[in-house]
Amino acid sequence: MNQDYIIPSAWSILEEGFEKDRITSSESLMSIGNGAMGQRANFEEEYSGKTFQGSYIGGIYYPDKTRVGWWKNGYPEYFAKVINAPSWIGIKVVIDGEQLDLNTCSSVSNFRRELNMKEGWLSRSFNATLQNGVEIKVSAQRFLSMEHDEIGAIKYKVTPLNRDVTMSYEPYLDSGITNEDTNWDDKFWNTLSVSENGNRAYIMAHTMKTMFHVCTAMYNSFTVDGRPISLSLKTNKTDTYIGHIYETEIKEGEAFTIHKIAGYVTSFNHDKDTLKDEANKVLDTASALGYKALLEKQKEDWAAIWAMSDIVIDGDVKAQQGIRFNIMQLNQTYSGKDSRLNIGPKGFTGEKYGGSTYWDTEAYCIPFYMATKDQQVARNLLTYRYNHLEKAIENAEKLGFKNGAALYPMVTMNGEECHNEWEITFEEIHRNGAMIFAIYNYVRYTGDYSYIPEKGLEVLIAVARFWEQRATFSKKKDSYVILGVTGPNEYENNVNNNFYTNYLAKWCLDYALEHVQKVSADFSSDYKRILDKTNLKEDELKSWKAVADRMYFPYSEEKGVYLQQDNFLDKELITVADLDKNQRPINQKWSWDRILRSPYIKQADTLQCLYFFEDQFSEEELKKHFDFYEPFTVHESSLSPCVHSIQAAKLDRMEQAYTFYLRTSRLDLDDYNKEVHEGLHITSMAGTWMSVVEGFGGMRIKEDKLSFEPKMPEAWDGFSFKINFRGQILKVSVQKEKVGFSLDKGDNLDIIVNGKNVEVKAEGITEV
Repeated sequence: MNQDYIIPSAWSILEEGFEKDRITSSESLMSIGNGAMGQRANFEEEYSGKTFQGSYIGGIYYPDKTRVGWWKNGYPEYFAKVINAPSWIGIKVVIDGEQLDLNTCSSVSNFRRELNMKEGWLSRSFNATLQNGVEIKVSAQRFLSMEHDEIGAIKYKVTPLNRDVTMSYEPYLDSGITNEDTNWDDKFWNTLSVSENGNRAYIMAHTMKTMFHVCTAMYNSFTVDGRPISLSLKTNKTDTYIGHIYETEIKEGEAFTIHKIAGYVTSFNHDKDTLKDEANKVLDTASALGYKALLEKQKEDWAAIWAMSDIVIDGDVKAQQGIRFNIMQLNQTYSGKDSRLNIGPKGFTGEKYGGSTYWDTEAYCIPFYMATKDQQVARNLLTYRYNHLEKAIENAEKLGFKNGAALYPMVTMNGEECHNEWEITFEEIHRNGAMIFAIYNYVRYTGDYSYIPEKGLEVLIAVARFWEQRATFSKKKDSYVILGVTGPNEYENNVNNNFYTNYLAKWCLDYALEHVQKVSADFSSDYKRILDKTNLKEDELKSWKAVADRMYFPYSEEKGVYLQQDNFLDKELITVADLDKNQRPINQKWSWDRILRSPYIKQADTLQCLYFFEDQFSEEELKKHFDFYEPFTVHESSLSPCVHSIQAAKLDRMEQAYTFYLRTSRLDLDDYNKEVHEGLHITSMAGTWMSVVEGFGGMRIKEDKLSFEPKMPEAWDGFSFKINFRGQILKVSVQKEKVGFSLDKGDNLDIIVNGKNVEVKAEGITEV
């Protein structure tokens, strides 16, 4: 834990007291989004201190030319940057000639900021004394509409406390923005026009290179003590900026409020030539509803989200706050409405990493969306990858693979690989296996086999072709080996026979063979279409089987464990417990050379394999591998604690499981990795949900049924969650002495609890 200022609260993220050194941290933690756009919790008024300004639009990016010291063949030509979009939240506030700026005020008191997770809004309030002696009280509330996902709304209120004042608001739009993250300081936006119509204003701009067109629009209305007033405006306009200045006299104690409705209409969803008209339609809808009605609808929409996705934890408010924070951010990042979008590692909270998706989606996020929304949302995420199959084949071709072999990208916006680090781009090929595991996981959970003949088998074939070509036959080992890779543990590069990678490769080949046979037997018309499209030959199938059957796995007889890679035992095996705490995190304290030579593991690697394929290993094997690898794991990836929490719970290491749960659920709230100012770790938040449902709830799929082995941390009095399983909504309530199951939707449901068959009745609660 590296920060501890967020006040524990079951339904809110609360900050009290104005501290300049935590502004950027809070901007990340209180970020808001609606699946189509999002923004950091920047102040509406001007702030001259250190800040990280950020507003982002789903699907819109810039291909920033790759910047490396040594170019290598096959290197991606660009890095897809999540770009800061034109800003619409700004409101300049001037009181008796002085601009409100918390960085320069004589004093700031009663500062309070809240992200209300239950209702989906951000608020801020404070008292301030300006240098001219005026004392004011300010309150602001802001949200991005879940229903009308092209708009957001702001209510900003100022009350002078010690005298009458002359006051002006200048709500504005600004396309002269820059990115925190850029390779060459390129100009990402070109502004086409700045215009206005009455109290509405518009900026038309497009991204450079990718030519996404965006109309940013706003309109404003005002009240004094709740009474609507009309004010004349003056225009402040440049080539990239438009502000409307509204000035009036305000008496001491009167509340002067601006309601600002604004947002984005883009060529991602509309014809670029109609964007201004579409923006006016959006503003018409919002103005007809008004701020209050928009807010009430926002509360209704979030109530519906929580009705399905909430996890209730009794007796541990920090654990409760952590899980709800994670669930809220996941729902703010991806709504499931649009199969062209995905879950970026920072979501709408920052720019680091770039791209709209990593393998995190398939490994961690799909289970959350599949169980808390419905199978169509999960299918949309699979379809996203299917739609990128041709690009994945092109990615493999650039590296010398042939015959329709596919290598899915480590980072992408449109299917092309766009990661800038060679050890990731060329070597971290295990990502290919996650694509196939996601298909398997989807079919296993939903029972919807139709995806495989319709789309999935083409992906299975292309990935199997890659693994068959990537493997090398070693005469010395009389086995197939996979050389020069990086596993999930990115603190080892260019290693041979990473166990996780080799195991995934074999499993992918076997899985492809199984479903080629099944589709050929049961879906003949689909199979003929796929054969015609892929030109799959019988000889290929034989080659796949040969590679799968003779895949090499490094193993230590002495330790009784599979080795993370061939030479892992050659390292100086000093555990993390014996590492000086002042040397942590090692990725910020050590040279890369020293990290690569160390035994330290960034995140679950061999243990990731045992998590994915738990049912293929004995409990004794799970225990041995956990006991061997966890002591060397520094958990400096956000994806690490959740897997270890799940496995610790499986092994009845409940204190350890709980510690890992707190770390994953409060990773950003408590800034464990000293980097929350850069944005949140969105994809790992799905792992927090998994830690509760799969870890403490013990949920698995066994015998084509839901199976549970519930266990509860000592600190909790109880916990409960809901699961959408094949159209039936099952609620699981775990107490110290009993577990209750009930159905919100569907007929009687057969499940397994602690190895025994249980029938959950459609009515009432079934207790075990």
